[in-house]
Amino acid sequence: MAGWAGNGVVVQARESEELSYAMELVGTWASKSGTVLTGPDFFDYEHERLLEPRLPGISYSFTSDGFFEEAQYIILPEPANPSCPRALLQFQHGRYTLHSNLSLVLHPIATDGRQLLSDPCLYKTSIYTRFNATSVMKGWEVKLDTYRDKMRLQMYQFDGTPVNPLWLVDKDPKKRMLPTDVLRPVEEEGKEGKERRRMVKRRLVERVEGRGWGLKGAGEVQPERWLWVGVGLTVAGAVGLFCV
Repeated sequence: MAGWAGNGVVVQARESEELSYAMELVGTWASKSGTVLTGPDFFDYEHERLLEPRLPGISYSFTSDGFFEEAQYIILPEPANPSCPRALLQFQHGRYTLHSNLSLVLHPIATDGRQLLSDPCLYKTSIYTRFNATSVMKGWEVKLDTYRDKMRLQMYQFDGTPVNPLWLVDKDPKKRMLPTDVLRPVEEEGKEGKERRRMVKRRLVERVEGRGWGLKGAGEVQPERWLWVGVGLTVAGAVGLFCV
């Protein structure tokens, strides 16, 4: 009984420690540019639109009850042809798991992730797809950035590589998050599904023609090409290059 009680104390201590860690993580965080934020200004899920921010960047939101949302606008350089950079917009949300060793695992809702890739020198049209990639962060830390007088979140990829630092935008993440449940389940084929795909194409074309850089030439976007891709680690490795 004494041994069991002791183990119970250890378990309670760990749970208390993890809770305090989670409260430090709670909030909406954004990279230096501050132009990319989670929420409806990045992904209009009702009309199936990814909205291009003014500048590239990344943003994460974490709730105290285990939900997360991420928004990324990344420019991927092409060293062999500097005039052909690629642009990538990416949205995911779901649940996160926080471990006592400070590792952080993001488990996205598989049907809700979206990605828009523009590679003007390779494709005549931008490619709009479903996206699903679990992210593993080896660790993270929150500290006060005395220069900016803001709390700063530093996360580290699975191999220890630091992700671009993020600064606290709002301690109440739900102000800048979409609903945490499933937004878009996989639709059955039929008239309704085909009509929605036509609507997606029309809305994407309208948005793209109005936003310009990196998304031009998307007048023939094929949103029916739902692909399951897992380039999360590749993308994460490039974030530090053209993400401000």
